[in-house]
Parts: sequence; structure tokens; C-alpha cells
Amino acid sequence: MYSAGSGGWRTVKPYDRDEAVRYAHKWAYGRNPAYYDFEKLGGDCTNFASQCIYAGSGVMNHTPVYGWYYINSYNRTASWTGVNYLYKFLINNKGSGPFAEEVDIGGVMPGDIAQLSFSDSKHFQHSPVIVKVSDPPTMEGILVAAHTFDTDYYRLSDFEPVHVRFLHIAGVRV
Repeated sequence: MYSAGSGGWRTVKPYDRDEAVRYAHKWAYGRNPAYYDFEKLGGDCTNFASQCIYAGSGVMNHTPVYGWYYINSYNRTASWTGVNYLYKFLINNKGSGPFAEEVDIGGVMPGDIAQLSFSDSKHFQHSPVIVKVSDPPTMEGILVAAHTFDTDYYRLSDFEPVHVRFLHIAGVRV
């Protein structure tokens, strides 16, 4: 499949959800030494989510400032580690790399990202990776893996979020 993006037409490949979930299970309670641990710098949840998405996509977007990439802790985009920056990248990405759409609970699949707000504001603070979805999907039946609050197969409802938004990874442009 082809789609128009910045720089012309790009091939769209499927997102490998199984690989993203395998990565999430492997590193949920550990840290991949290829990536810096941002635990003491505001949290590691979105760094972990980005690693999982990368495991399932295999493509980064090296656009300065607005792309999505990680080379090292000093050479990366804000979208790699920031909850709201990741959202903006995935929803708006027309170039290379993964892209997503915000969906309701019925549109989530393993390998997608849930973003949680713990206050009445719509500022989101946490990005767990969905590893299992009940049929039909419910907050109690969606299980996630995450860093900062290191967990795997954890019920999304147990975070007790005030607001949740779901990012369905729709594909990967190469």
C-alpha cells in the first residue's frame, strides 16, 4: 500500500503487534541497555512505549524536533519520551515511521498505547502499552505493560485514571 506523506509517496507496511507485545513482556520489569532509563528524570513510561512501538515498526522518523527517534539520551526527540509529544507525533505523522489514530475503547488492539490522565485536566501523564484486550473490550479487560510503575498484565482500570485516550497504531510508513 502507498500513501502520500512529506517527501512524496511512501509504502505503508503493517505494524507488527506481536513483536511490540513480545518486547513489552521481555522488558516490562527490566531495562534494555540500548536505551537510557529516564526513571529519575520524570519517568520512563513513554520511553518504554516508544521502544515497544519501535519493536513493532522498525522505522524511526529522523525529522529534527518534530520526528520520533532515539540515538542516545541526548540525541532524541521529545516525542520519544514525552507523553503528549508522542501523541502529537503519532496522530499527525505523515512522514516515515508509525502513525496512529485516536479510537474509542472498541478500537484497541494489543500493541496499541493507552494514555492516562490522573487529574481533571486533559493533560496526560502515563503511556502504558496494551498487551491483551478482552472481547468485548472493557477497562477491566485491557491489560498493559508499563515502566515507571513497572508492571505487566496489569489491568488498565487499576490505574484509576480520570481520562483515557487510546492510540491505535494504524501502520508504518517506510
